[in-house]
Amino acid sequence: MKYRNKEGRILKAGVSTACLYPRLLEESLYDLAVNGVDCVEIFINTDCELSKRFIGEMKSTLDRFEVSVASLHPYTCGLEPIMFFSPYERRVGDMLDYYKRYFEAMQQLNAQYFVLHGCKGFRLDNNEFYFERFKRIVEAGKEFGITVCQENVHLYVSGNLKFLKEMSNALGDDAAFVLDTKQCVRCGENPFDYVKAIGNKVKHVHLSDSSEKGDCLLMGRGRFDYRRFLAQLKEKGFDGAVMLELYRSNFNSISDLISSYNIIENAISRIDGR
Repeated sequence: MKYRNKEGRILKAGVSTACLYPRLLEESLYDLAVNGVDCVEIFINTDCELSKRFIGEMKSTLDRFEVSVASLHPYTCGLEPIMFFSPYERRVGDMLDYYKRYFEAMQQLNAQYFVLHGCKGFRLDNNEFYFERFKRIVEAGKEFGITVCQENVHLYVSGNLKFLKEMSNALGDDAAFVLDTKQCVRCGENPFDYVKAIGNKVKHVHLSDSSEKGDCLLMGRGRFDYRRFLAQLKEKGFDGAVMLELYRSNFNSISDLISSYNIIENAISRIDGR
């Protein structure tokens, strides 16, 4: 799925509903949509938000305001280490069955990219074990037309760029990534190094500004050269959504989010030569 707007651009700016947590998901989605955001990431916060009725109500809001969903983030990411990456095989099947509920919801929402945190807190015997488990999640996603993407996350094995490079080489076309700039900074890494190493397999982006004041700032409030970052990603073939993802403590009101969203849109316009 290419996130083209009415002018035909491929790169697409968006905002994650997670920015407004703990506001209820449906209210967060409405607030973004009514303020002109036309592409979102849906962060599912609890089990009932996966019901067909709830997803259907969100779809009505999306259709009403002509908003697309680029991606979905699961609330169960904290369970992924013990359910997908422990030696207890039975857990994997149970968790895959549960994750298929996310994939079904994504089908209903016309979303393509699923954000996976993966493993932390376990000493893996070898990376091949991780890659095998990840590939099983990938194959389950394919049944629904969903692309499962590994996000780089601080304190997770995926926060290590060397690990991600090995993952990319080992899995080939099955390797797909969400690149989160604030997580790069938290890992002590340069986001541009990630672009250089795995940029050709980045499908989705979580973007925020950063400086000595913090690693998760509104756009324009830090020193991060996000224009060059986006331009280099595009040179690598990136054609997905650039999602503003902030924590609620990092902004005052939704107008701040809209301002940063517009900054990203303007940066994309310049990259596209508009």
